[in-house]
This record gives sequence, C-alpha cells and structure tokens, in this order.
Amino acid sequence: MAKNQDIEKAENSLQEEIKVPLISQEKRAENVKNCSGSDKQIKEERCMVYLSTFVAVCGSYSFGSCAGYSSPTQSAIRDDLSLTLAEYSLFGSILTFGAMIGAITSGKIADYIGRKGAMIVSSGFCVAGWLSIYLAKGALPLDIGRLATGYGMGVFSYVVPVFIAEISPKDLRGALTTINQLMICTGVSVSFIIGTFLTWRALAITGIIPCAVLLVGLVIIPESPRWLAKNGNQKEFEAALQRLRGKNANISEEAAEIQDYIETLEKLPKAKIIDLFQKRYLSSVTIGVGLMVFQQFGGINGICFYTSSIFESSGFPANVGTITYAILQVIITALGATLIDRAGRKPLLLVSASGLVLGCLLTGSSYYLKEHRIAANAAPALAVIGILVYIGAFSVGMGAVPWVVMSELYFL
Repeated sequence: MAKNQDIEKAENSLQEEIKVPLISQEKRAENVKNCSGSDKQIKEERCMVYLSTFVAVCGSYSFGSCAGYSSPTQSAIRDDLSLTLAEYSLFGSILTFGAMIGAITSGKIADYIGRKGAMIVSSGFCVAGWLSIYLAKGALPLDIGRLATGYGMGVFSYVVPVFIAEISPKDLRGALTTINQLMICTGVSVSFIIGTFLTWRALAITGIIPCAVLLVGLVIIPESPRWLAKNGNQKEFEAALQRLRGKNANISEEAAEIQDYIETLEKLPKAKIIDLFQKRYLSSVTIGVGLMVFQQFGGINGICFYTSSIFESSGFPANVGTITYAILQVIITALGATLIDRAGRKPLLLVSASGLVLGCLLTGSSYYLKEHRIAANAAPALAVIGILVYIGAFSVGMGAVPWVVMSELYFL
C-alpha cells in the first residue's frame, strides 16, 4: 500500500514538473536581458536551435518525399518495367509495412544510440532504398527499396519531433514542433510537382538530397541535452545545452530542472503494455488510439499514393490536378498550424471530419456518374473538387491534431 502511494506521489510530482515551464517567463526574460541586451543578440543565441530544427526537419521532408513518390510515377514505372497493376500496388503499399516496423523499433534505437544516431540510421535506410529504386530493373528491387524507405519514414516519424521538443526553449517548442508536419506535407507536395517533369529514376535521386543535407548537418549540431543527461553524460549534457542556449546564457537553472525531471522519471516503475488497460487510462487510450485509427483508415494513404491515377481515371488532366493538390496541401497545413491553438482541437477535428466525408462523397459520386454515363461532363469536376476538399479537410485537422492530442493525453 505504501509502495503504491509512493508511486502515485512520484507520478503527480512528474506531471507537475512537466506542466511547469523549465524556466519561468520572467526569469527567461531576465536572463535574455542580462546576457544579450538586444534583439539581435537574442536571435544570435537561438541560431543553434533554429539550425538544429532545420537539420532535423530535413528528415520530415524526406518522410514526405517517400510518401509522395508513388503517385506521379505510376504510369512511367509500369510502362518501363512492364509491371502489372497488382505488382505496382504492392510497390505502393509496402511502404506502410516498412514504416510500421520503423515506428515500432524507433524508440529503442533513439534511446540506445541517441537522437542523432537514430536519424543517421533512418537516413541510411532511405538512401539505400532510393538507390535500390533508381537501379531497379524489375519488381523485386523496387519493393526492397520501397520497404527500406518506409522503414526510414517510420524512424523519422518518432525521432524528429522528439528531438525538436527536447532542444527547444519552452516559448518556441510549440511553433518549432509544428514545422515537422509542415515539412512532411512540403515533401509530399514537392514530389508531386517535380514528379510531373522528371523521370521516375531522377525523382528517386532527388529523394537522397534531404538525407544528404541531414547527414552533413548532424555533424554540426549538438545531441539532445535531455538524452545526454539521461545517459549520465554530464559534461556533454552541459556543453550541448550551452551551445543551444548561447555562449553567454546562464543555463544553470534549466540544467538543474532537466536533472530533477530525469531523476523523478527514473523513480517511476518501468511501463508495460498491460498498464494501458488499467481503468484510469481507459479514456486516454480510447481517445488517442481512436483518433489515430480514424486518421489512417480515413483513406489518406490511398489518396496520397495514387492521386495522379485518380485524376487520370476521372478524366481530368493528372498534371494539373496533382500540382493543385500539392499547393493546396501546403497552404492549408500552414493555416492549420496557426489555428490549432486559437480554434481548439475539437472544432478543427469536427470541421476536418465533415470535410473528409464530403470529399469522399463527391469523389465517389463522380465515379458513379461516370460508370452509369450520367452527366459525363460533370464527373471530372466532381472528382477534382472531391479530392481537393478531402486533402484540404485532412490538412487542417486530421493530419496534425491527433498527434498533438496524443502528446496532451498524458495529463488526463
């Protein structure tokens, strides 16, 4: 009984620890004023945070380029390699299996070799995968390459937002973390756009570019201070935190806060899968898992992977539709990032879910009209409007909000 009470106290203490900013706004302002004395110096002190975030989100961009590759290349790959529809469908969908494996193993990798190490591993898989696709002469090398890039995607999906959250000051954490989702959409959109002009092999080579930038950048930026502290690397921890906060910044208080947090965390019992089924976690698990299930089973991957062929089969010019889709996705995602704290999570989810239903109905109706030869001229327009409504609705809510809600459910 006493042990349970101690655990409960430790959990409450940890929650309070997380809720309180690492450094209060007043003290942060005082430190900035004392150390910098001007806006220019403040920006200079945060340059390493911005640079580290830029390097990390190259992984997010790589994630998007992997996801967006199959849509603009379907016809060309099938024609060049004489693939059947079933063989290409396997190529398109096997990415998700690789991503699932990568996501499952990403936590262990990031904890064992560090956040930077995990990003190196992920980049390595992506580069190997892109080269396999580029050199492919048949279906098997294509599938192996697609599986490898999927694995890299899965690791990036975890380690990039974690790394950004761990290096960011409290007042920048939310804004910098949302760049992850924006860069994923940008990667998808750029693949859609340039894929209409490049050959499928050339497009595969462009997928290596963000990985190369990431690998070079990782040489320059520091490791996550929290990971270093967790592993007992005290000198490296302080040096990394000092680089991120500026050479003149006073990091003593933040360093002490991080150490206290880690010590409190270590006192808690190791979590097990079975713990998720306890009554007190039932509501949080249901909401979190439910949102993620609805996000994935809403059909986003099918539409993302085969956007070009959807437009083509509906009778609308695939190039025009794909480019419009790509531009709209980036704009709406950026808009959603600005609205998420103003409008709230639930309103965005409701608007988004309603838009997804409407988009699917419009797209399905266009194919129904085409199949039964009713209002043939209206069918292409309905398909385009439906797809654009769908991606706009997904980008404003269901794309990003479930991930934000997942991180917040800890406090329920």
